[in-house]
Amino acid sequence: MARLNCFKAYDVRGRLGTDLDDEIVCRIGRAYSQVLEARQVVVARDNRVSSAGLSQSLCAALVDEGCHVLDLGLAGTEEMYFAVNHFHADGGICVTASHNPVEFNGMKMVGKGAAPLDPATTFADIRKLAETGSFHVSRSGGRITHRTSQVRQAYVQRVLSFLDLSDLKPLRILVNAGHGTAGPTFDAIAMELQRRGAPFSFVRLFHEPDGTFPEGIPNPLLPENHLQTARAVRAAGADFGVAWDGDFDRCFFFDHTGEFVGGEFVVGLLAEAFLRKSPGARIVHDPRVIWNTRDTVAALRGHAIQSRTGHVYVKQAMRDHDAVYGGELSAHHYFRDFFHCDSGMIPWLLVAGLVSRSGPLRDLLAGRKVACASSGELNFTSAEPDAVFQRLLAVLRPPDSAVDWTDGLSIDMRHWRMNLRASNTEPVMRLNVESRGDAQAIRDAVALVKSAIADTEATRRSARTGMV
Repeated sequence: MARLNCFKAYDVRGRLGTDLDDEIVCRIGRAYSQVLEARQVVVARDNRVSSAGLSQSLCAALVDEGCHVLDLGLAGTEEMYFAVNHFHADGGICVTASHNPVEFNGMKMVGKGAAPLDPATTFADIRKLAETGSFHVSRSGGRITHRTSQVRQAYVQRVLSFLDLSDLKPLRILVNAGHGTAGPTFDAIAMELQRRGAPFSFVRLFHEPDGTFPEGIPNPLLPENHLQTARAVRAAGADFGVAWDGDFDRCFFFDHTGEFVGGEFVVGLLAEAFLRKSPGARIVHDPRVIWNTRDTVAALRGHAIQSRTGHVYVKQAMRDHDAVYGGELSAHHYFRDFFHCDSGMIPWLLVAGLVSRSGPLRDLLAGRKVACASSGELNFTSAEPDAVFQRLLAVLRPPDSAVDWTDGLSIDMRHWRMNLRASNTEPVMRLNVESRGDAQAIRDAVALVKSAIADTEATRRSARTGMV
């Protein structure tokens, strides 16, 4: 079989009918089972129109391999992570394309303990076997068991263990599921909070799952998607707002004025919350925007550890360093006591506890935003990322000590800092610039990078023209 373009850096993601279909999903399912020698596998799916059929094909392939499939049906990726541990399964797969356009779908796969699959070994072996089709004879004895309600009840108890229910104050919270998968799971959490007497009330926006996504694909990171949640927060008089992506492993925050809260500030806030409970603990962060997180961790005498961007790398760093918490700019938040996995439900519970005890979210972050400003993530297209990196180094001439290649190119110019990297999931370069409160420095740095990309592309086009 030809090369499967749906395999990305560590997940499967592809255009339906071109890069991903029922046959390809079956091949990947068989390869997953054989490489992991899996006998028990958890399967979940998001609510995309295509996910139910692809999940059915995946389950059939796993059953043909002799696997006992624990089918969660409609459930978030983090519920799959939880179920893998709850049932001591050999691994799990969630059929989801998260925040990608509706014509895409994919699969997120983990092994025992919901541990990430090594991109260089296990994940690569699955890809190779799926592409070649050199499967050994299938095993017998496979079956499917449906476990949705049982697992969700246990999952709710686990995520609520992160919230201290003592001394909570009444809060009104706006929640936007974006017609994605979050609604039913959130309702189960809200019901248990009510049973326990938590004084929270909720205003639900676009709450019912709808795989046609009438309000657009749930990707709250995009600035054009902020307005609906911001307006709803203000209209509801909410204390803060929460919005999730399609499979709700990411959550995004809005303060009571409707202002979007940058991911780096949420990471710093949650890092502080854990360090106050666990002094000296280790905190993992990605390299995109780091100054606010590092300042916070240093002030509380914790230990900041930098990881490559992406859930596979952050989870591994957390395991390697026994970190209590890890956070990414993109709103992935990871917790040691949630199997080192990311969750989109635990963060809003923690923030609700912080706001209840310490005051408005806007006030908690005001000083941080003054001290550390950032550009927000900007996307660019370039056919030659390495050439762009070299051009930037030639223009800026930073000392070697200011350059970091952990993930793409990071340059620390003292009064401002930048990270430019190729995306793990999309064919773009992502830029983040931060400064010590100097907005002009950010604008100048962004302009410099834009110029470097434009010059590189112009040089490439000239070279191609000269070859004709």
